[in-house]
Amino acid sequence: MGKSSASLALPQRRAECGHTVFCIHKGVKTFSFCRTKNLLVTGGVDRIVRVWNPYLPGKPTGVLRGHMAPVVYVHISSEENKVFSVSADNTVKIWDLETHVCCFTASSKASGIKGELAACLYLSGPRALCVATDALAFLHLKVGSVPEPHLVHSHQEPVVCCRYNPTFRHVVSCCEASVVKVWDFETGRQVSEFIGTHGNAGITCLTFDSSGRRLVTGGRDGCLKIWSYNNGHCLHTLQHDENQSEVCDCTYMEVNQNRCVIAVGWDRRINVYFDIPCDFHHFWKPQPHWQDDLNHGHKEDILCVAQCPPFLLATSSYDGEIIVWNVISGHVYCKLNPSSPVDGQDHREGQDRSVSQLAFLKTRATKLDSTAASLISNGPGGSVTFWKLFSGAGLIANFIPSRGKAQVSSIVVTSEDTLTYLADQQGFVHVYDIQEYGLQGPELQAPNTVTSWRAHVGMVTSLQLIEGDDILLSSSLDCTVSLWSKDGAYIGTFGQNHPWDVFTPASWSHPRVPFEILTDPQSMPTHLVLETDAPAGCSGGQPEQDNVTEKKVLFETEKTPHLPSPEGPIVEADVKEDGESQWSTFCHGRLLPARRKPRWKAPELKWPSIYQALQCHEITCVSALWEKPDLSVIGSDMFNISLCSQERAAELLGRKELSPWSSFLPEC
Repeated sequence: MGKSSASLALPQRRAECGHTVFCIHKGVKTFSFCRTKNLLVTGGVDRIVRVWNPYLPGKPTGVLRGHMAPVVYVHISSEENKVFSVSADNTVKIWDLETHVCCFTASSKASGIKGELAACLYLSGPRALCVATDALAFLHLKVGSVPEPHLVHSHQEPVVCCRYNPTFRHVVSCCEASVVKVWDFETGRQVSEFIGTHGNAGITCLTFDSSGRRLVTGGRDGCLKIWSYNNGHCLHTLQHDENQSEVCDCTYMEVNQNRCVIAVGWDRRINVYFDIPCDFHHFWKPQPHWQDDLNHGHKEDILCVAQCPPFLLATSSYDGEIIVWNVISGHVYCKLNPSSPVDGQDHREGQDRSVSQLAFLKTRATKLDSTAASLISNGPGGSVTFWKLFSGAGLIANFIPSRGKAQVSSIVVTSEDTLTYLADQQGFVHVYDIQEYGLQGPELQAPNTVTSWRAHVGMVTSLQLIEGDDILLSSSLDCTVSLWSKDGAYIGTFGQNHPWDVFTPASWSHPRVPFEILTDPQSMPTHLVLETDAPAGCSGGQPEQDNVTEKKVLFETEKTPHLPSPEGPIVEADVKEDGESQWSTFCHGRLLPARRKPRWKAPELKWPSIYQALQCHEITCVSALWEKPDLSVIGSDMFNISLCSQERAAELLGRKELSPWSSFLPEC
């Protein structure tokens, strides 16, 4: 206020730290600044569009070349992640901000923009670029989905496990190459990844802590690691001093306000690591083993662990033994042994009896229901078993969900114990209604089937229900992680080019299915003919049933009439004699693997009905003896002279009456 008016009229020079100067050859005619992406885009007479970091004026972060005239307009569309540029020759270009490549070019002739360019404006609402020349033109942006390659892979190696994190709405997947990838659940885009989590050893299992902020992984190196998976920083390493054996499964559990990580594996012991927030040491040691675990625990490698708060824990081993533990006391609650013969099945020596999947029916287990089934497990021969745990543990039901008797590789149950999802080694997912199943005691029949579909071409390694969104998450050894609706509608595979919106079914890939499933021979729908002759890869390969089917096919073939042959009955007899060997060869060929031989059955030797509508005429046999014509007759027609004797005509008439096609031949 004390300064004179003359001093106020003089321009004040800005301080050097108060402004940034961008030195651009030939100057700038237009620019655009995006605050959300913190980007500056410039265009000028040199026909180059430059992308700048506003705080680094020395060198552009991107140089976009392609215009043939000076650039007069640029605009950054943060919603589309694109840059729009217009040159003086009325050419419009769209650039991708991530790859710095030109996505689309609209020439003046193609777009119909004529005259001298006066002004441009991009409208974000309708996603249209307004160009004013002699007339006003609106160029609407229509973004089409990028066509997917034939095979979409989420990982380069087989995926061994995946889990959904409800805290951050992320999906975390791990592969055998010890690579962890984090995906956005709602769009399918990859968020981050970190490699070498367990060195050269592969990952076998993963889980989250109760807050969802930390990731716990177990590996073949025998240790567990706790990660801040957003930045890939290893917080703690959990291992014991003994020989390091492979960790097969782990779970995070809260017992009496104490939080712990429980791990099982090849050491045949239950290792409990307490999660103590005040313990900042990098290496954590397990608690002393339970006395019952040392004296009455598993005798073989432990493959699976499942929990049922507040105090139940179930483990299963390679020999088929299932032990239910009281976590609070560390005592054995009950033991289940499904290795005994079930439904007349004789378990031969060397047969795989391992139980690798367990799932509690928690609404029944927490009520301590004495008659209802409270635990589900897989078993040998593709079977699934329901067990009761209270007032005398025992078997409630046993059935085989897969028609090919494939081993069940994953089991999940809805929160209200109304549905169970069973996935097998052939990639199929079977859904059963178990709301009333096994409530009143033993069941002789399998539960009602709700739906079934094929999710992967390889073994399904993980299943998880995201019930708040009615979504099913699955991973497989075919290197894919996919999302499905609860009814089996295909949403997409993580790693595909175009994203999806999980809340918008129109953006899902349904009704399309993954390409590899569409082309796989085992994906053929069930049919009466196919079910009687299934390949060994799908039928379990029982030789007795194959022999019965083979004899039935041979019997039906012998009853089928053969085609009358011009070579006489000798050829027909040869065909009948060789028929048995040919069909036997075909039946043995069905035992080839499904990937080498498609699932099909040779049709029965019956003539199509269309042949019955054809008119058949007798043709003179070319092997008949010819008689020398009488050339003495002058003026007679040579072609009216009969070339067959009366005896030969009678022989042809007799053959016609004996032929099976005589009813269809016209009267001559």
